[in-house]
Amino acid sequence: STMKRSNNVSSSRRKSRKAHFSAPSSVRRKLMSAPLSKELRQKYNVRSLPIRKDDEVTVTRGHHKGQQTGKVISVYRRRWVIHIERIQRDKANGATVNVGIHPSKVEITKLKLDKDRKKILER
Repeated sequence: STMKRSNNVSSSRRKSRKAHFSAPSSVRRKLMSAPLSKELRQKYNVRSLPIRKDDEVTVTRGHHKGQQTGKVISVYRRRWVIHIERIQRDKANGATVNVGIHPSKVEITKLKLDKDRKKILER
């Protein structure tokens, strides 16, 4: 017996990469989800949520790992990254730029709740 396959799903690397990188902003929101911290996970029974401005996060991977928590300043969907306050570096010309960090490498420690967010959590 063969596995039932739907015709509009492809496992081809080329197509899935194309879909990933040309995904519209609405789809990117889903793809840019971040895991919740242990406490929040118990509280809401939810493992991860699409990241959002004003959430507080800690970085769990890479150079900025384990520094203090910071608020998410912007979710830069076009570049698949989020900017977090206090995580920046100085460029050679003296300008400071925010370091973009991929949401899968951070952990949400505090959610900004509003009615839409609550609805998602109650599902």
